[in-house]
Amino acid sequence: MTALYGFYVLIWPALTLVVLIVIIRAVMRDRRKAKEEHRDLV
Repeated sequence: MTALYGFYVLIWPALTLVVLIVIIRAVMRDRRKAKEEHRDLV
Protein backbone atom coordinates (compact mmCIF):
# COMPACT_ATOMS: atom_id res chain seq x y z
CA MET A 1 0.00 0.00 0.00
CA THR A 2 2.88 2.39 0.74
CA ALA A 3 4.34 1.84 -2.75
CA LEU A 4 0.97 2.60 -4.33
CA TYR A 5 0.63 5.79 -2.30
CA GLY A 6 4.18 6.79 -3.20
CA PHE A 7 3.47 6.22 -6.89
CA TYR A 8 0.26 8.27 -6.63
CA VAL A 9 2.11 11.17 -5.00
CA LEU A 10 5.01 11.09 -7.47
CA ILE A 11 2.91 10.78 -10.66
CA TRP A 12 1.29 14.22 -10.27
CA PRO A 13 4.49 16.25 -10.72
CA ALA A 14 5.28 14.17 -13.81
CA LEU A 15 1.82 14.72 -15.29
CA THR A 16 1.99 18.43 -14.50
CA LEU A 17 5.37 18.66 -16.23
CA VAL A 18 3.99 16.95 -19.36
CA VAL A 19 1.02 19.32 -19.51
CA LEU A 20 3.29 22.33 -18.99
CA ILE A 21 5.55 21.20 -21.84
CA VAL A 22 2.56 20.75 -24.16
CA ILE A 23 1.29 24.26 -23.33
CA ILE A 24 4.71 25.86 -23.80
CA ARG A 25 5.22 24.13 -27.15
CA ALA A 26 1.80 25.29 -28.36
CA VAL A 27 2.46 28.89 -27.31
CA MET A 28 5.89 28.88 -28.96
CA ARG A 29 4.40 27.50 -32.18
CA ASP A 30 1.68 30.17 -32.16
CA ARG A 31 4.25 32.87 -31.42
CA ARG A 32 6.44 31.75 -34.31
CA LYS A 33 3.46 31.66 -36.69
CA ALA A 34 2.32 35.13 -35.61
CA LYS A 35 5.82 36.51 -36.12
CA GLU A 36 5.93 35.07 -39.64
CA GLU A 37 2.58 36.71 -40.42
CA HIS A 38 3.70 40.04 -38.87
CA ARG A 39 0.88 40.19 -36.36
CA ASP A 40 0.53 40.23 -32.57
CA LEU A 41 0.22 37.00 -30.64
CA VAL A 42 -2.79 38.19 -28.68
